[in-house]
Amino acid sequence: MPAPAAPAILARGPWPAEAVRARWSEDHFDPPADRAAAADAAIAALRDRGSPSHDGLAARLAGFTQGDGRLVLELQPMRWALRLVAGDASCSLAALCVTRRADGAWLAGRRAAWLSSWPGRWALGAGGAVDVGESPAHTLSRELEEEWALRPEAVSIEALVRLPHRLAMLIGQAWLAEGAEEALEMDSEHDAFAWWPPDPAQWPAEADEPLRRTARLLGG
Repeated sequence: MPAPAAPAILARGPWPAEAVRARWSEDHFDPPADRAAAADAAIAALRDRGSPSHDGLAARLAGFTQGDGRLVLELQPMRWALRLVAGDASCSLAALCVTRRADGAWLAGRRAAWLSSWPGRWALGAGGAVDVGESPAHTLSRELEEEWALRPEAVSIEALVRLPHRLAMLIGQAWLAEGAEEALEMDSEHDAFAWWPPDPAQWPAEADEPLRRTARLLGG
């Protein structure tokens, strides 16, 4: 298994959502046997602790190009559970929709203890795997509506990043219309939420350094 790569910004926007395109390959990613076995073990561990052990297909980032104001993502189907492999997520692609209130406050939610990734930790906005055949730009708005019942007034795509364990992440920033936050409904993937101040320097102690780095990336 290769050593974890350093965190990296692969491409930097912003781009409007319509300028981010996905080209899907029909060829599924075939992981090495050790990573497939590790994914099996991760799913079994979820089942043993009573967490939903669903598996299926999601997106893998196979490559990308940027230019002429566009970002084109080369994607292929891969087994969802490969993102759970410690140290090497095989370039699984996730989408993170950082969400801002009209006054600039940041939506933060504490992830439920039963989740497979980052349980009990605070996160910004909404996020999740990209479905096969889906545009990752659409994933951002879909996850925001599924997790918080919110529809943004505007969404921009800010960056494509790679985390140390080789998880690729498309980061978008959604802005709500004035008063739109009143429609918020928290889903079962969270057990608490808060609106953190526009200035990250005023965030509470539970806002860890990765969240603050994300805010700085987005100009917060």
